[in-house]
Amino acid sequence: MADPSTYRPRPGEIPTAPGVYRFRDEQGRVIYVGKAKSLRPRLSSYFQDIGNLHPRTHQMVTTAASVEWTVVSTEVEALALEYSWIKEYDPRFNVKYRDDKSYPWLAVTVGEEIPRVLVMRGAQKKGVRYFGPYGHAWAIRDTVDTLLRVFPMRSCSAGVFKRAKAAGRPCLLGDIGKCAAPCVGRVSPDEHRGIVNDFLSFMGGQTAGFERSIEQKMRDAATHQEYELAAKYRDDLSAMRRVLEKQAVVLGDGTDADVLGFVDDPLEVAVQIFNVRGGRVRGQRGWVADKGDDAGFPELVQTAIMTLYADVVSTAIPREVLVPELPADHEAVEDLLSERRGGRVTVRVPRRGDKRRLLETVEQNAKQAIARHKLKRAGDLTARSRALEEIQLALDLPSPPLRIECFDVSNLQGTEIVASMVVFEDGLPRKSEYRRFTVRHEGQSDVAAMHEVITRRFTHHIRALERQGDAEPGIDPETGKPRRFAYAPSLVVVDGGPPQVAAAKAAMEALGVKDVALCGLAKRLEEVWLPDDDDPVIMPRTSEGLYLLQRVRDEAHRFAITHHRQRRSKSMIQSVLDPVPGLGETRRRALMKHFGSVKKLRAATAEEIAVVPGIGPATAQSIVAALHEGQQSTPAVNMTTGEILED
Repeated sequence: MADPSTYRPRPGEIPTAPGVYRFRDEQGRVIYVGKAKSLRPRLSSYFQDIGNLHPRTHQMVTTAASVEWTVVSTEVEALALEYSWIKEYDPRFNVKYRDDKSYPWLAVTVGEEIPRVLVMRGAQKKGVRYFGPYGHAWAIRDTVDTLLRVFPMRSCSAGVFKRAKAAGRPCLLGDIGKCAAPCVGRVSPDEHRGIVNDFLSFMGGQTAGFERSIEQKMRDAATHQEYELAAKYRDDLSAMRRVLEKQAVVLGDGTDADVLGFVDDPLEVAVQIFNVRGGRVRGQRGWVADKGDDAGFPELVQTAIMTLYADVVSTAIPREVLVPELPADHEAVEDLLSERRGGRVTVRVPRRGDKRRLLETVEQNAKQAIARHKLKRAGDLTARSRALEEIQLALDLPSPPLRIECFDVSNLQGTEIVASMVVFEDGLPRKSEYRRFTVRHEGQSDVAAMHEVITRRFTHHIRALERQGDAEPGIDPETGKPRRFAYAPSLVVVDGGPPQVAAAKAAMEALGVKDVALCGLAKRLEEVWLPDDDDPVIMPRTSEGLYLLQRVRDEAHRFAITHHRQRRSKSMIQSVLDPVPGLGETRRRALMKHFGSVKKLRAATAEEIAVVPGIGPATAQSIVAALHEGQQSTPAVNMTTGEILED
């Protein structure tokens, strides 16, 4: 536990300008990021009598070993920089809402020549119009399936569209009237674009005109005794109204707004968001997060708003954001959101009327969400803590292994030998720290490969420590980001038994690494092997600690196998196309992206290959000749019996 007075800045050293500050621990990890309108009074508040500090602030300042700050021009710049650093460093004492990228959106690829409607997750892209987010993907599919009766636009993948176009025959959706079939020319691209625009208008809230138009068409068809057509319009109108019934009108003035409701306790905070467009609830989502610091309610609101609009396109930001309490720097938040949206954005607290009642409804959802979360998380946190404690006791470690690194080697008869390193922190995978190795050692020895990989991993670590010099521990001074392999693990796990453990130990001892624990996990009986022990450590089959070690080992195996398959596929396509003159890496990748596999490429004609960008007719003929020559020189083999099959 550090004494804050040991790293307290000298009097007068801290500027009074706005800025962002970072606290770091002894290893150089950023553990807290904050901002201030004036840095001097804000930072000075951390170095008062620690008995007066909030318990979480007390823990943070005694964990930290240094503090630094960056001066900016305005509060808006400070707000943007603070959030970008929180995303980059993932500090343990900051409030971190769960990322919303797992929520599905209804998306229309308006940037394509023939737009498509589909379910999308992940970061939002240019050229795509989004609606939502929705709580479940099935809700989007149900909505789209219903509306395709009225707006028969394309919903198929690129592969299905391409095959239908080549065959001159539409897919099932085209046959049953849920697609206008632009793939076979039933409608022109411009006509299909008109259908898409109508769909976008309907989803955007302009629904009344479509209802009146279809109802009038139904009456006109009935008047002219075209009863089958009138029945079709009747069904279309019914489908449209079913969709509208699911999107209840909550704001009669047609407001576009996001409504945020919060519920917090001393340890956690839950937030629920209702997306209201055109007065109707279009989507709902929510987060639950641990409170890493003693942030007040306005700071929690501000963090939620910054998380919500961090990586969205400008059209996803509404004109109005309704919250139970204004964020800490609401003027800076409004200015930043207005800049990103390209129009004025207002953040306000509704006091009465429909908007106030809607906010209360959202807060009720937040209360239910945090109650469900606590029931679910109780077992999860308990299991993870128990697992780390059981590993500590079983391996006789001085403390629970908060950072575990596991290594696995993968090869196929000595070819394309690769290895993987996966990292688990606090019992959870940290995928940004995963690493892959291409083993340079020739042969089929997994033991030698393991020795090489462990040597390379800790050599990188030692070099990173040597390079940093007077710079921040583990931080690249040029980029400001953590160096690769900068942090040593608490425990190294190797996939294997005594030979692999002995190889890893020899590699670590050769480099002088003595403060990192080591064990191996053998697959046959799931024994845990320690260096220089003749007998394994047998953990109970129901042990949470053994389950965590198995999960770490299996993740390393999966990661290694994935890398091995990628290299095998790459070497295969390179080997069969080596004889083709002038065919470089870029065009090889284009061929694999277009055809997907060597088998499909070999079955293609020269004309089909020439369609690939960058491949001319002469090159296509050379590719066909190389593939067929390789096929003739290599006899077919029955992989079960080893028998050579003759034509």
